[in-house]
Amino acid sequence: MIEWLGIGHLFELSRSEAIAGFFAPPVIFAVFFLAQIILPARRVSGYVINPETGAPRNYRLNGLPVFIIALVVWAFELTGMPRDWFYRSSIYAVAGGTVFATIFAVIGVYGQPPGDEKNPFLALWEGRARELSFFNERFDVKMYFYVVGGTMCALNALSGAVYHYQRFGENSNPGVFLYAVFFTFYILDYFVFERVTLYTYDLIHERVGFKLFWGGLVVYGWLFILPLWGMAVYPAPGFSTAGTYVWLIGTTALFLLGWGISRGANNQKYTFKRWPDRKFLGLIEPEYIEAGDRKILCSGLWGVARHFNYMGEGFLALSIALAFGYFTNPWVWTYFVFIVSFFVFRERFDGRFCAEKYGAEKWAEYQARVKYRIVPGVY
Repeated sequence: MIEWLGIGHLFELSRSEAIAGFFAPPVIFAVFFLAQIILPARRVSGYVINPETGAPRNYRLNGLPVFIIALVVWAFELTGMPRDWFYRSSIYAVAGGTVFATIFAVIGVYGQPPGDEKNPFLALWEGRARELSFFNERFDVKMYFYVVGGTMCALNALSGAVYHYQRFGENSNPGVFLYAVFFTFYILDYFVFERVTLYTYDLIHERVGFKLFWGGLVVYGWLFILPLWGMAVYPAPGFSTAGTYVWLIGTTALFLLGWGISRGANNQKYTFKRWPDRKFLGLIEPEYIEAGDRKILCSGLWGVARHFNYMGEGFLALSIALAFGYFTNPWVWTYFVFIVSFFVFRERFDGRFCAEKYGAEKWAEYQARVKYRIVPGVY
C-alpha cells in the first residue's frame, strides 16, 4: 500500500530517527511558545470584544520575527538537524503532533465551563471557549496556532525542496522549488499583515477545540504540504524549453492573481472594520447596508462576490497543483481539493451565521445586491 501510494521514502528513517520525528512536534510547540512569550512584540487591539472589560481584546503580535528566526535556524542547521529532516520525518511528526494536539485539546476544552453543547465529543471537536489567552493577554492561543502552523508549513515545504534537490540534482523539478517559494511567500505575507488576521473568521467566530488545535498545529504545519509527499520523488517533467517557460510563468501569474484577490479582499474588509468611511487604497468608496449598529460591506471586492477572497484562495491552491508539472497525478490535487471543499463548506456556514447576525431581512437585501457566493457569474 505504501509503495503503491509512492510514499515509501518517508518510512526510510531508522528507529531512533522515527522516535525523534514522533516527539519533534511537542518540542517545536514548546520552543515556539517560549519564542512568542520572550521576543518583543507590538500590542494591538483586535475586533473581538473582551466580555470582562467591554473593550476590544489586546494581542501581542511578533509572528514575523519568530518566522525569520526560525528560517535562519533551519537554513544554518543550528539545531544540528539536516535541512531535509522536517520533510523526511513528516509521517512520524504528523502522528506525534496528532497525539499531543489531542492531549492539549482535551485539557483546553474540558478545563473550561460547560457550554451549550452537551455531547462531550462534539464539545471536544468544536470547543467551548471562543478565546484562550494567558499571562494578562500576553499569549493568545489562536494567534499561536497561526505562528506555529504557518512557520512549520513554510519550513516543511523548504525541507521537501532540499530533499528533492539532494535526490535529483541537475534533473530536479523546478516546480518543486517554485512550490516551496509559493508557500514561503504566502506565509511571509501573512506575518507582514498579521494584524489583519484579528478581523477574520477564525479569530471572531471559531471556538478553541480539537478542530483548531489539530488544524492549526498539524494540518496547517505539516499536512498542507501533502502534495509534496508524492511529488518530491519525481524528476523534472521533461517539457521543452518553451513549454517550461509557459508552465512556470503561467503558474506564477495564477498564484499572484489569487494572492492579489485574497489579500486585497481581506485588507479591504480590515480597512472597513477599522475605518468605515475611509476609501480603500484611496480609490474605492465604501458602500454598505446598515443593519442596526452593524454594517455589511458591499462595494469593491466585496461587491463582486460575498466571499471573493475564497476565490483567491482557490486560485492559489490551483497554482500549487499546477506547479509540479504532473497535471494528472492525484497527489498534486490533494491541497486543491481540501481548500475548495473547506471554503465551500465555510461559506455556507458563514451565510447562516450572518443571517442571524444581521437579521434575515438585511441579509436577504445583501444577497440580492451581491448575488454570487464565491465565483462571479458561476457560484
